[in-house]
Amino acid sequence: MTREVAFDGGFLQVVVDDGKEIVVHGPAVAIVAVDRDETVTLVRQARPAVGTHVLELPAGGIEPGEEPLAAARRELREETGLHGGEWNEASAFFTTPGFCDERMHVFVATGVEPGDASPEDGEDLELVRVRVRDLPMLLPEIEDAKTLVGLLTYLRERGGG
Repeated sequence: MTREVAFDGGFLQVVVDDGKEIVVHGPAVAIVAVDRDETVTLVRQARPAVGTHVLELPAGGIEPGEEPLAAARRELREETGLHGGEWNEASAFFTTPGFCDERMHVFVATGVEPGDASPEDGEDLELVRVRVRDLPMLLPEIEDAKTLVGLLTYLRERGGG
C-alpha cells in the first residue's frame, strides 16, 4: 500500500492511505502549570477553526528531534513566561484518532515561577489565572479536549476530582 500526499500545507499534511484520508500533524504538548500560590495559568486565544476565542492550557507542537518534556518547557516559557518547577508527564493520548495522527503529551508542572513571555509572531494570547480550588467550577466552560484531559487528570491526581 502506498501513501499519497493529497495536501501539504506546511503545518499539516493530508495523505491518502488505502483510500482513507489522514491528517498528519505530528505530536504536541500541553501543560498544567501550577505556581506556588496554587494558581493555574491558562491562555485564551482566537481559534479561527471554531470561530471564537478558546480557553486552553498552554500548548504547542514538538519540533523534529525535540523530546516532549523539552517542548513542554519551551512552550510554557514562550506563551506565559512561566518556568522552573517540578515536571511530570500526566498522560498522552491521540486527539482525534479517527482521522489524525496527533498525539498529545500532557505535563503537570508544579512550583513554576514567573518570567517574561515571548509568544511567536501572530500569537495573541490572554493569560488567565485560576485558583486550583476554582478549577472544578470552571470545567463546564472548557470546550478544548486537551484542557479538559489535563485539568481532570491534575485534579484526580491531587485528590480533588
